[in-house]
Amino acid sequence: MSQLPASPPPGPAEGRWSRRPEGSTWGDFGADDVLGRLNLIGPDQVRKGLAEVHDGITFCLSLPLDRPGGTALSPNRFPPVVRPTLRSGTVNFNCDMSVAHPGATDVVNDDLVVLHTQYSTQWDAFGHVGARFDADGDGTPEPVYYNGWRAGSDVTGPATTDQAGASSLARLDGITHGTASTSNAGPVDISHMARHGVQGRAVLIDLAAHYGIQRTAIGYEQLAQIMDSDAVDVEAGDILLLHTGYARQLTSHGEPPREALNTCPVLDGGDPRLQAWIRDSQIAAIAADNHAVEAFPDPAARPGQPVLPLHRLCLFELGVHLGELWWLHDLAQHLRAAGRSRCLLTAPPLRLPRATGSPVTPIATV
Repeated sequence: MSQLPASPPPGPAEGRWSRRPEGSTWGDFGADDVLGRLNLIGPDQVRKGLAEVHDGITFCLSLPLDRPGGTALSPNRFPPVVRPTLRSGTVNFNCDMSVAHPGATDVVNDDLVVLHTQYSTQWDAFGHVGARFDADGDGTPEPVYYNGWRAGSDVTGPATTDQAGASSLARLDGITHGTASTSNAGPVDISHMARHGVQGRAVLIDLAAHYGIQRTAIGYEQLAQIMDSDAVDVEAGDILLLHTGYARQLTSHGEPPREALNTCPVLDGGDPRLQAWIRDSQIAAIAADNHAVEAFPDPAARPGQPVLPLHRLCLFELGVHLGELWWLHDLAQHLRAAGRSRCLLTAPPLRLPRATGSPVTPIATV
């Protein structure tokens, strides 16, 4: 099992922090690291993933990006809007190219998309969730992100609502000069994950096979029992896939859900032993087929504690990307029938600078 680099003594990282969260990986991969545990996915992990390809069968692990449909899972995220562009002042859909090139016989279509990056199958960037933490040791917690990157200087956004939300898209007066974007996650945006690439060995833990569709909080004890029962081995640099059955329940009726489902097993993000296992296992990333990986909000959360404790642990402290709303049903069935739990996973996000998340079309190869 590969090991993390030796942790340096806590000290200033380009002036951003003089103390780090206990047990975090801040500074372990360098003062200016933007990849977190993706640093553990290199040539060896790719070769390990390739070694899991026996049948040459591929599985698409993405929902259609207009699913789940509606806004029941989040009132702030909307399905994609697809519209045609313009060409020479006409609608550029079923458009005769002759409007721009007289005598041409081509017929063309061209689109634009308004896309909420975390509406459907997605990766979370480190910039998705930070925390108030006293990184400079002055006694006052400040908003910071993984590896101490600072809100307001490294991670910037507008101060007023007229430059945020869907309604602000009607005011794209700066778009021709490249100034229409109003937020920038910078060192904790999703483009760093894309540039590194996401390909390696994935290990699937089939929670649904053991708990069905019953809503069950899965802590370390339950997870360990499942792994022991199914002979699942997780090693450093692996990407963990959690099949809960949630996406299948969400999409089984064909209509947009009217409310968020309270069904299927889900990680108990506040379980200290589960958090310790994630920290010690050195897994590179986690993806699940539900909408938050962990129970949201944490039913045990109290004032002064995060409502997303696993997001804090993974995105803020450890540098572990989280994937949500993946489609894992078909892969889980195949692996269980074959008595296997591993596959080659190829799952790069969009190389989209500034963004705190991205749609993804993961491919598992077995």
